[in-house]
Amino acid sequence: MPFDLGSLPMAQIYEGAQYLDTGWFSRVFTLVLVAFVLLNIKRAKSGKDLYIRRIAGLNAIDEAVGRATEMGRPVLMVPGLSGMNAIVVQALNIFVYVTRLCARFANPILVCCADAAVYTVAQEMIRDTYQQEGAIERYDTDSVRFISDRQFAFAAGVSGLIQREQAAATFFMGAFYAESLIFAETANSTGAIQIASSTETTQTPFFIAACDYVLIGDEFYAASAYLTRQPILVGSLVGQDWSKILIAATALAGALNVTAIVGPFTGAQATFEKTAGVIAPVKAPRAVAPSDAFMQHLLQGQGGAMISKTLTKPQRPKDPDYHPVGGGS
Repeated sequence: MPFDLGSLPMAQIYEGAQYLDTGWFSRVFTLVLVAFVLLNIKRAKSGKDLYIRRIAGLNAIDEAVGRATEMGRPVLMVPGLSGMNAIVVQALNIFVYVTRLCARFANPILVCCADAAVYTVAQEMIRDTYQQEGAIERYDTDSVRFISDRQFAFAAGVSGLIQREQAAATFFMGAFYAESLIFAETANSTGAIQIASSTETTQTPFFIAACDYVLIGDEFYAASAYLTRQPILVGSLVGQDWSKILIAATALAGALNVTAIVGPFTGAQATFEKTAGVIAPVKAPRAVAPSDAFMQHLLQGQGGAMISKTLTKPQRPKDPDYHPVGGGS
């Protein structure tokens, strides 16, 4: 029994025709990107040393901790204001590395949290770090503090700690908002070395203006992979770089393809076009359009309007026994 297209909305018919035309390419392209990430994770787990370029801000971490140790003043860390998510995990991974350095040199630390779940996780991670370094006796339960879950109450509390404790190094990593400049200016008044990174692009300029080193964009995630060397983080980072190269190469190939066909020096005429998956001659030659380019068609395919001209939906026969509610014929 043949399938009745009349049972489907026209939108689904268009999507089906689009998939049979060039829709498969987006699925294949996505699978290739996923394969890049999985392949590099496997390479990292097998023990292969995957190269990650060292970021300038990472060199400043050792310098900042060393200066705080020499001055006998604490290192303060803030993982942003967001709840427990991937951004906070990345920030805490960086803080674990900083804590490991501080534990070796018996330097006090302060970790300020604005979320109860983040506070609990940070407390366990910091304690485990001291234990791994064989310095559990140096761990202070008050070194990880829950300040407040209110934005400006949290900002006031952290600023007060920076002033009272005279922090010599501060790390602001994560999602920050209007309080970013308050933190940076307060730490600057105590002469602290500041290393910051915000996933909020609107706050990055304030950190750049007031801090010594800023991790911008993907550097925030690369720092976590570089410092921890966890195979999943390192493999994912390298796989993403491969994916970016492929995407950039595809965009460049598309630009060159369209330019070669509809560029200012071609003056080509289209005599054939593809409609509903079938290549047929046009009724009258016309100027070549960008949609005639191979890469343009491969990436965008035929629009619903073009398919609708050649694909009609069968109409169901009218049921003579059907009567609308309320009467009528």
